[in-house]
Amino acid sequence: MAISSDHVQFRYGDALDPGPLAATSDLVASMVARGSCRAFSDRAVARGLSELLCAAALAAPTKSDLQQRDIVVLRDPEVKARFVALVGPDNWVADAPHFAVFCGNHRRQRMLHKLRGHAFANDHLDAFFNATVDAAIALSAFVSAAEALGLGCCPISAVRNDAAGVSDLLALPDHVFPVAGLAYGYPLDPTPRISMRLPLAATVHEDRYAETGQAEAIAQYDARRTAAQPYAQQRDTGRFGTAEAYGWSEDKSRQYATPERQTFGAFVRGKGFNLS
Repeated sequence: MAISSDHVQFRYGDALDPGPLAATSDLVASMVARGSCRAFSDRAVARGLSELLCAAALAAPTKSDLQQRDIVVLRDPEVKARFVALVGPDNWVADAPHFAVFCGNHRRQRMLHKLRGHAFANDHLDAFFNATVDAAIALSAFVSAAEALGLGCCPISAVRNDAAGVSDLLALPDHVFPVAGLAYGYPLDPTPRISMRLPLAATVHEDRYAETGQAEAIAQYDARRTAAQPYAQQRDTGRFGTAEAYGWSEDKSRQYATPERQTFGAFVRGKGFNLS
């Protein structure tokens, strides 16, 4: 599978010469062409394949080899039903066949200190942050491995809408917390829908961060995306009205004009983390 310049052009609006590796980089080609899956077949993913994907995910980089991430694979139908009720009973999540929850785990590190008799001297924000990043890296690796094997995936940030409820459901102890869920399975349509992204010139920086041309890049992206992938409906028209031109920037600014997950900080502190 060769890397397609058409995929890059469509997603980013930029031309890109991938060089001589294009013809042999199957994994990179699949990543460039990937899209989230929200419609799955009823074909089950074998337990052995799920375990292989977990192994691939947990082989991903981890800060200082601390391995501060765990995966909870949901198999019990009752647990899955309760999970769906917490994160999205009224949308596509209810029809997804398989779920995993990627967790940050700083409990094991603290356990090591008790086992070895060493003081724990890093009880601050970085402890939480390191575990979060480790979990996110593992999730990304799981997605790449699954999609390379023909599965479809879609991360579920809504596990943090009711982090306490998800934590209780999964019996997560202190210092273990849900970072994101993941729906996965065999897709109904093997050709994913490629979501457009901001141009690389707006998001890839050389040597130092720069915001030159950001407003123009966002406006051009809005127009390009609206022409090819318009939103099916406008968000919260009762509050914001109906916009004549409704693009990505309007949708995302409306989304974050409404408070979300205001209790998450309290939840994390309740798990025993010092966020100072």
